[in-house]
Amino acid sequence: MKQIRVCFYMITVICLITSAAFAATMSVQVRSGQVRSTPSFMGKVVADLVYGDQVITSEEQSGWIKVQVPAKGINGWMHSSALSTKKIELKTGSAGVAQTASGQELALAGKGFNKQVENEFKAKHPNMDFTWIDRMEKFQVNPNEMQKFLEQGGLR
Repeated sequence: MKQIRVCFYMITVICLITSAAFAATMSVQVRSGQVRSTPSFMGKVVADLVYGDQVITSEEQSGWIKVQVPAKGINGWMHSSALSTKKIELKTGSAGVAQTASGQELALAGKGFNKQVENEFKAKHPNMDFTWIDRMEKFQVNPNEMQKFLEQGGLR
């Protein structure tokens, strides 16, 4: 009986050490990332995180990563495409310099796309109409409507 207890305690300790070894810190690399209750786009949104927020990860399942933000009491799943292993820090310059970039501009700049790149592209393609792209950037889908759409379409 004593051997069973010792074996049980050893397994417990190994599990705790293993789970701690897999924990890592990642950064949100999108303007707005949704934390879901389950590892699926069908999962209920439990929180929204913004570009640069830090999360603690513990496991991965089919492209989804389990995350925690202890300071905010957030636990759930985020799609791996919304996270980066790079530490993203938002800083302004020296004292007296105001930050004038929006969160969206910072997220795009982090991916190598900024106002300068956009202007260069427009200069090379003067006849291109950006009306629909501008509209698309402003379009937001209500999470409840998206949930209904996914369920009606039999999507996961």
